[in-house]
Amino acid sequence: MSVEIGPLPPPLPDELCERYLRLSFATVGHLIEHGFADPEIRAMVEPVKLAGRAITVRIAPPDSTLVHKATELLQFGDVLVIEASGDRRHAPVGGMVALAARQRGALGIVVDGVCTDRSELQELGFPVFARGTSLLTTKLLGTPSGALNLPVSCGGVVVHPGDLVLADENGVLFLRPSEAAALLPEVEARERRTEERRRRLLEGASLADLSGANVALERLLGRPKAR
Repeated sequence: MSVEIGPLPPPLPDELCERYLRLSFATVGHLIEHGFADPEIRAMVEPVKLAGRAITVRIAPPDSTLVHKATELLQFGDVLVIEASGDRRHAPVGGMVALAARQRGALGIVVDGVCTDRSELQELGFPVFARGTSLLTTKLLGTPSGALNLPVSCGGVVVHPGDLVLADENGVLFLRPSEAAALLPEVEARERRTEERRRRLLEGASLADLSGANVALERLLGRPKAR
């Protein structure tokens, strides 16, 4: 068994996180197809909306020694991202881990696996995203194997330390910081167009007209729309 530990990633620009928090994360889903975690990974505590830096850990259940160590590395604005190596029975996250992460200033935890102590998590008001819950927990066996602050797999996405984590009640999205910055103006512009469409719909306009669906169907069917 072996443990690999990488360096802490650089902090994310505060403005990047703040601007994304003003947007609907689902808007990004209109523009790209990658980076979205398996939708089975869902918020265990609601309401929730967070944007923060990924600190990554990969464990070999049932040993969770590295999860405890990872909480010590967390800084304000971080999101702990855990790869449980395919284990969906042992919960590496519960009330104590969540409390430790919160005390370090973390925004939340995303685990590709299960969690426990859901009522305690709700009382803490600390966001945890998981595939479900379990009474069976991981153990501190003292023979850890895995990695800290190296790329991990979470919900079918390769997550690098320092990635931007966007998560709310709808799911979890991971973006490289450079891509997140490049996408941001287009996401903001699309949201402005969405607000205009919403206004037009409230005035009685047709969504199929506003979205261009009618034009696309006319082209497909080979006949112009009656005027």
